[in-house]
Amino acid sequence: MALTDEYGRPLRDLRVSVTDRCNFRCTYCMPKEIFNREWEFLARDSLLSFEEITRIVGLFSRLGVTKLRITGGEPMMRRGIVDLVSRLARIQEIDDIAMTTNGSLLERHAANLAVAGLDRVSVSLDSLDNATFMAMNDAGFSVDRVLEGIDAAAAAALTPIKINMVVQRGVNDGDVLAVAEYFRDTGHIVRFIEYMDVGHTNGWRLNDVVPAAEIVDIVASAHEIEPLEAQYPGEVARRWGYIDGSGEFGVISSVSQPFCGSCVRARISAEGMLYTCLFATSGIDLRRPLRDGSSDEELMSLISKVWEKRNDRYSEIRSEAIVNLPKVEMSYIGG
Repeated sequence: MALTDEYGRPLRDLRVSVTDRCNFRCTYCMPKEIFNREWEFLARDSLLSFEEITRIVGLFSRLGVTKLRITGGEPMMRRGIVDLVSRLARIQEIDDIAMTTNGSLLERHAANLAVAGLDRVSVSLDSLDNATFMAMNDAGFSVDRVLEGIDAAAAAALTPIKINMVVQRGVNDGDVLAVAEYFRDTGHIVRFIEYMDVGHTNGWRLNDVVPAAEIVDIVASAHEIEPLEAQYPGEVARRWGYIDGSGEFGVISSVSQPFCGSCVRARISAEGMLYTCLFATSGIDLRRPLRDGSSDEELMSLISKVWEKRNDRYSEIRSEAIVNLPKVEMSYIGG
């Protein structure tokens, strides 16, 4: 019998953060005012080792997980990331391994990651306007260098490549159409993401959110589009296709049109905390039993009990009362 939570949602997808470090200081994720020289990142021995990550992913695969996404921070800042991908690619039950990246190190690693067994990448790119993009990443990193990384990923067949754009009102909402048009006819798929209230350091306000419906209207003002069917159960993006056949884009509407009812994702932070929601206020420590000698059966029993008691639906019940509850930061848990 498939493992399901209190709402009947199966466990299918796993996101594993391999580091809490990033070389960007994106204002909606790791604002420089907080994540500065005084910020204490996780110590090396606090991180799950590659052996521990591989073991945990293997156990999740035995409980029904078939899709794996490697996240961070910036995952390519974890030394030996190619070796980790190679280890994970040997887990037979996992049929899709993806990675979310800011693209800064993609040109360097794309070919080796593909050989190791990575299937595809999602690249964060919040604007094609260099001034806007550099202001948002707050690290002096140019658009051209990210585009070069995307080209390298395409050459390595890490496809389909998804381009993630977090849209903030008054910041980069004027760039939506330009991004949509740039990636039409490339085979790459843009995902416009509503600005979300993950963590507490990004100063999130509801007024800063550009609803997905408004984003769709912006693209539709210039191009004929039509809705597309979901490709698999639990797909978070609502897909739209260009009627002229030049590709598709999607919108991820966690704020305005929540999709909690079909969420099949679990998340593991870089030091081994299991979270059952992106907006979780607490997690379950897997590192301690891993290092205390727990058997596979004991670990699987722990994971199963956590999932079977899962009743998260934060986005569906988002209110002032819960928005201000302590939540894990995006850089700590991945997207």
